[in-house]
Amino acid sequence: MEKREAFGGGGGRNGVVSRAMWEELNPEILALILVRIPVEELLQTIPLVCKSWWSAVAGPYCWSEIDVEDWCRRWSCFDRVDSLVRKLVRRSRGMCKRLSAYRLGDSGFAFAANWVRCLKVLEIPMSDVSDRIMEKHAESLATLTVLDISYCSKITNKGIEAVGKSCKFLIQLKRNMPPMELEEEETKRARRALDETEAMAIANTMPGLNRLELAYGRFSDHGLSAILTNCKSLTRLNLVGCSYVDLNGDLEETCDRITDFQAPWTYYDGHILAIATASDDYDDEDEDDDN
Repeated sequence: MEKREAFGGGGGRNGVVSRAMWEELNPEILALILVRIPVEELLQTIPLVCKSWWSAVAGPYCWSEIDVEDWCRRWSCFDRVDSLVRKLVRRSRGMCKRLSAYRLGDSGFAFAANWVRCLKVLEIPMSDVSDRIMEKHAESLATLTVLDISYCSKITNKGIEAVGKSCKFLIQLKRNMPPMELEEEETKRARRALDETEAMAIANTMPGLNRLELAYGRFSDHGLSAILTNCKSLTRLNLVGCSYVDLNGDLEETCDRITDFQAPWTYYDGHILAIATASDDYDDEDEDDDN
């Protein structure tokens, strides 16, 4: 009778799920259900339901993939994001395979890099991670296959090169930057200058890439040519907004052979909308903090 009730069968009073059956579930099985719940409820509400749910959330099974991007969008304080990431990485007991977070700081990044032993996917757009920390901990990320460091203004070619030298299994890189119309005037002036260094770092250290996004990069045909010469497995290449790229010579023909290619002059409002929305969330939170 209890088994039928637990899975919504007949015989239960008003369809009430048997607590006994929930408590008997293997923590790994229970975690497969609980991970579908938003992280805030998972941390604050689920542990109060019963002892077995508390144990499942407190253990590593719910945290093999840590995705707190939605939660991070609501906070402008890097310290809060770092604190949450440290907490969840501890709970994963170093077995986290994916970490997705906005606005991660140096301390949160360093903690995750030191604790997690088999990280495959690291997505930290709009984060405050610096070159120094990236270079220091790149060797700890040797198992990475997917990296998103879009809009991370403190990471330069030095951090990218450190990752490329250490992460030999890397096959996807997102390094999109914001359109200049969404940046402050001082930042605009700095970003107007041509800079091939990031493109060359990618070309020289990441030959295994098959998906690469470089929207609004500052490199020219020279940097693109190096990437196309060394990264021969590319099936996706996003160059939206790369104003210094002209696709002269045989570059256009080479790019057209890539399955999913977005040219510099492709209008892609989805990219602008995504970064603008994130910036608006950030500004709204700042206003709330001021009030």
